[in-house]
Amino acid sequence: MKTALITGITGQDGAYLAKLLLKKNYKVYGLYRRVSTPNFWRLQALDIYDRVNLISGDLSDLSSILNAFKASQPDEVYHLAAQSFVEASFESPLSTADVTGLSVTRILEAVKLFSNSTKVYFAGTSEMFGSSYTGEPLNENHPFNPMSPYAAAKLYGYWISKIYREGYGIYVASGILFNHESPLRGMEFVTRKIANEVAKINLGLEKKIHLGNINARRDWGYAPEYVEAMHSMLQLDKADDFVIATNETHSVEEFVKYAFDYIKEDYRDYLEIDKRFIRPLDVPALQGDYSKAEKTFKWKPETKFRELVNMMVKAEIDRWKRYTEGEKFAWDVPNYPNENNLLKTYRGNVK
Repeated sequence: MKTALITGITGQDGAYLAKLLLKKNYKVYGLYRRVSTPNFWRLQALDIYDRVNLISGDLSDLSSILNAFKASQPDEVYHLAAQSFVEASFESPLSTADVTGLSVTRILEAVKLFSNSTKVYFAGTSEMFGSSYTGEPLNENHPFNPMSPYAAAKLYGYWISKIYREGYGIYVASGILFNHESPLRGMEFVTRKIANEVAKINLGLEKKIHLGNINARRDWGYAPEYVEAMHSMLQLDKADDFVIATNETHSVEEFVKYAFDYIKEDYRDYLEIDKRFIRPLDVPALQGDYSKAEKTFKWKPETKFRELVNMMVKAEIDRWKRYTEGEKFAWDVPNYPNENNLLKTYRGNVK
């Protein structure tokens, strides 16, 4: 039986990855911050909370990471934890640099000190490409040009991973993942925000949806499929770097349109642009080329964009309905302000 340590196990990817590894008969340990305990809802939603071994830790503290290694004795480490919200990285650039960037070095130092045979997955991001996109799908050979503190911190993690791979012989693979969504996405991400707001409009809880730059284009895939790629990267004989994407690009406006199509409404009747949600710098468009991953370990995306949008909107509608029936912790309730007033409004609208 293999043992895996997942940092950021309470996040979207961490939860889906834990489920995948348990299915493959791994013993799974998860490193989490104490302030992340409200996010255990994802593990509960996937019915795996009681099947993973949780370790409280701090990625800013090497001794804390070493303690997690000692407790888990991992064959594989999936380093997913990060401050991963681009907008927040402009507000907290120093903590983003530490948690998202320097933590990678601490993980690799722990491997060097603990066991060079441990394989490591580093979660890169398409945001590292920044403004490099010119219409040609981006692959592993395109130049990076980060446009946010988050992207810059991730790029540090990417390069330090290469240095430890080549300098110390540590098996560390980097997944350059383009946007990947699911019903377990955090509310701070625009896709989950859209799905949630559309669900509330459908149930009579809201009248408008407020967004920033709706012209930004992204390559959006389905998260459970992307964690399969993470696992596949660590099963190769030689560590390498891989773009994971769909080779399609869609605008935020398209996401909004399809979300409202699901509830049979015209998005133009509800959408309002709010300058508060526009970033100081924003990547205009991203599109990835996953051909290397397909050739190397037979990975390719299956879920189509519109199918993903429908799935997320349906999940939000179902959550709100379950909430009215008393399932208070069906999802990340702390992200829903004035929930009691909304509940009263919903009940008033039910016929």
